[in-house]
Amino acid sequence: MSKDARGWRCKFAVVAPSTNTIVQPDMDDFRVTGVTNHFGRIFVPNMHVGNDKEFVALVEAIGATLYDAVDRCVTSEPDYLIMGMSALMFWDGRAASEKRMQELSDHCGLKVSAGSFACEAALNLSGAQRIAVISPYFPISDKNVTLFFQDCGFDVVRFRGLKCSSPVAIAQVQEDELRAHVAEMDGDDVDAFVQVGTNLSMCALCVELEREYAKPFVAINAATYWHALRAMEITDQFGGHGPLFEKH
Repeated sequence: MSKDARGWRCKFAVVAPSTNTIVQPDMDDFRVTGVTNHFGRIFVPNMHVGNDKEFVALVEAIGATLYDAVDRCVTSEPDYLIMGMSALMFWDGRAASEKRMQELSDHCGLKVSAGSFACEAALNLSGAQRIAVISPYFPISDKNVTLFFQDCGFDVVRFRGLKCSSPVAIAQVQEDELRAHVAEMDGDDVDAFVQVGTNLSMCALCVELEREYAKPFVAINAATYWHALRAMEITDQFGGHGPLFEKH
């Protein structure tokens, strides 16, 4: 147990790209008494992204300074590490992502929650088999996200990649656009929706959409923080942020 005056139950280190403006306020919304979040920024230029090659360059830029950000966070002696970025943790499928996460855990000496595995856990709770995925990414990343979920045993029946033109532009996607995508993607062949990309703001919207469509909507930031809380045996249940926090 931490002796920290504010984080007496748990101190989370959270690392996210420096361009990301959504994951920090999202995860602060989910904090419970005695738990604190301590953010580390992975230096990433606000690179123009117009094709798969440029998206791969962005992912590589994130990976290049990830450990530096983690190392800075570890000096605060956190109890657990949360990955506030997702593309890298889907890349090359589940086995490669698990290896990557284990290497990171070994490096910093902390257990880790990542959005890819958190979404898997949330979907398994729902019993969903056929999923639709919304992503801010380009096709090369969408293929990797699809591969990850297929490796987990899910059938990805529909995928919508928004091809956002820069990391910062992801956070500028508005609710009405996201609602329109969901309406176009929905069908009887979709058991659940999943939103990936931690800088895409969908946590509150997914709570609304779950009620409207009467099927699970998994927002990656909510799933990741829920996964980390439960990994630390913090079982507080509370309303306002969806069934993961309220019932599981």
